[in-house]
Amino acid sequence: MAYWLVKSEPSVWSWDQQVAKGAKGEAWTGVRNFTARQNLVNMKKGDKAFFYHSNEGKEIVGIAEIIKEAYPDPTDKTGKFVCVDIKADKPLKTPVTMAAVKAEKKLADMALVKYSRLSVQPVTADEWKLVCKMGGV
Repeated sequence: MAYWLVKSEPSVWSWDQQVAKGAKGEAWTGVRNFTARQNLVNMKKGDKAFFYHSNEGKEIVGIAEIIKEAYPDPTDKTGKFVCVDIKADKPLKTPVTMAAVKAEKKLADMALVKYSRLSVQPVTADEWKLVCKMGGV
């Protein structure tokens, strides 16, 4: 299993909206960056992803699961981009803020810190364990 982080502005798509979709999940569409696209392509069914509220809140709020691997993004008229389907797995007991991530020396190399504008990012197993601990799960 691999680990990821996906970002969404809560005013566009929030954790609560993701949770409301239940077991059928929702397509993670609208990614228009080629590095993020490649990360979507690399996701496998059963992988886990942190759900990060960007811009508004700037915090990891939950864990999602990849339930369908990459397929053509229906919102992309160029045919160059893909999406995956994700479902909410569980919320973090305590959201992990960007400030808390930056304050943790062991997370200094985390993609969330180094590539803050990248909307779909890999997360190492060690980073995953530490953030889960910080979030109380």
